[in-house]
Amino acid sequence: MNDFANLSPDELNKIDKSRVWHAFTQMSEYQPFIIERADGVYLYDVDGKQYIDAVSSVWCNVHGHCHPYLNEAIYAQLQKVAHVTSLGMSNPTTIEFANQLVNITPDGLNHVFFSGDGASAVEVALKMAFQYWHQRENPRPLKTKYIALELAYHGDTLGSVSVGGVKRFHEMFEPLLFDCIRIDLPDTYRLPEGIAADECCNHYLEQVEAVLKSDHEEIAALVVEPIVQGAAGLVMQPAGYLAGLRKLTRQYDVLLICDEVAVGFGRTGTMFACEQEDVQPDLLCLAKGITAGYLAMSATLATTQIWNAFLAPSHQAKTFFHGHTYAGNPVAAAAGIASLDLFKTEATLDNVNRRAKQLTERLETLSKHEIVGDIRQRGLIAGIELVADRESKQPFDAQLSVGPKICKQLLRYGVWIRPLRDVLVIMPPLCISEEQLNEVVDAIDNAIGEFCQNCAP
Repeated sequence: MNDFANLSPDELNKIDKSRVWHAFTQMSEYQPFIIERADGVYLYDVDGKQYIDAVSSVWCNVHGHCHPYLNEAIYAQLQKVAHVTSLGMSNPTTIEFANQLVNITPDGLNHVFFSGDGASAVEVALKMAFQYWHQRENPRPLKTKYIALELAYHGDTLGSVSVGGVKRFHEMFEPLLFDCIRIDLPDTYRLPEGIAADECCNHYLEQVEAVLKSDHEEIAALVVEPIVQGAAGLVMQPAGYLAGLRKLTRQYDVLLICDEVAVGFGRTGTMFACEQEDVQPDLLCLAKGITAGYLAMSATLATTQIWNAFLAPSHQAKTFFHGHTYAGNPVAAAAGIASLDLFKTEATLDNVNRRAKQLTERLETLSKHEIVGDIRQRGLIAGIELVADRESKQPFDAQLSVGPKICKQLLRYGVWIRPLRDVLVIMPPLCISEEQLNEVVDAIDNAIGEFCQNCAP
C-alpha cells in the first residue's frame, strides 16, 4: 500500500523541501509548489487550485497535458515492449519515429542518433563534429575548436556547458571546460553603440566572418540556437542572421550545429526555426517538444556526409563510441509519433499562427507600463523585459528579483510562468485557446500594474 497517497499537502511539502533537490533552485529559499494532476493547458496543485501552464512545463508541452491520443499511444506501446536498447539492436517504433524525423526536418539530415535530453543531444553533436574532421577521407585534425554565442545556453553537461555562455550557471565549472571562441550576442534590443537596427545583422555577421577568416583552419563547428536565444532572455536574432551564419560556415568549411531543443516542434510558427530562413544545418539537436513534453528523449540528426565518415570495418575504430541506456526508447518514440500525428489532425501550426497574431496584438497593451522595456516575440514564444529605466534600458538590480516577484503574483491569478530573471516568458502549449491566452495576458497586465502601484514613490 502506498502511504504517500494519504499524506496531506503540508506533509508532502515538508518531504519535498527536505528530500528533493530541485534544478536551478536555491533550496534554502524554495517554497514547495506541487502539481498533482494536469489536463489540457491546466495544472492542478495538491490543494486543488488550477493554473494555466503558460510556459509549457518549461518549454516542452505541445498538445496539452493528459491528451487521450498520446496516452493511448503510450499505453499501446507498453503492451508490446517498454524498452529496447539501441546498442546493436532496435525496434519498429523507434525505426518509424527516426524515419518520420528525417522526413520533417530540413533536407539532408538523413541519420538520427537518439539520446535522453537536450544537453546530451548537443554533446553528441559536438563529439560527432570533432570526430568527423579526424576521420573523413581528407582529415582535418586541427579542427578542434567551436564558435558559440555570448549568453548561449546549450545544456548542463560539461561539453554543452563549454559552448554555453551564461556565466551565472557555469562559471564555477570553468576549470573543467574546454575553451570556446565566443562571438557577440546578436541582440536586436540592446544594439551595439553606433549601430542602427537595420544595420545590426550585417554588423554581427561581419564579426563572425572575421573570426572564421582568421581561425577557420582550427574550427570544427559553430553552434547556435536558431532565431531565438532562450536562456539569454528570449533574445530575438535579426532577420537574415541565421542564413548568414549558414552561408559563412559553408564558405569557410565549418560545420553548423543548430540547437533547436527549445524552438523546435512548432514554437516559432514553423515546425523548425531553421525553416524560417531556409537553413539546412549539418547537425540538428532536438528535445523538449520531441515527445510533446511527455517522456524524456532527444535526437541529433546528421547529414550523410558526416555519417559516411564513421563507416569502416570495426578494427579501424571509426565507430561513434557514445550511447545512452534509454536512447531510442520505444515508449518515448511512440509518444513522438503520436505527437506528429496530432500536428496534422489538430492543425497545430494553424493554431500557433492564429494565437501568435492574437498574442502580438494583446502584448502591445503592456507597453503602457513604464517598467516594460521591450516586448519580443516569435510565434508562441514571447518575452517581456522589465527595466528600471525604459529610455536608457537600465536593468533592475538583480537583488530586487522583480521578475520572480511578479511571477509569484501571477499564481494568485491562476497563471504559472517561470521568468528568466526580469524577462517574463510566455510559451504556452501550442493548443492554447483564444480565451486562455487572453487570460494569461490579462493576468500579466494586472500583476505588472500591481507591482508598479506598490513600488510607486
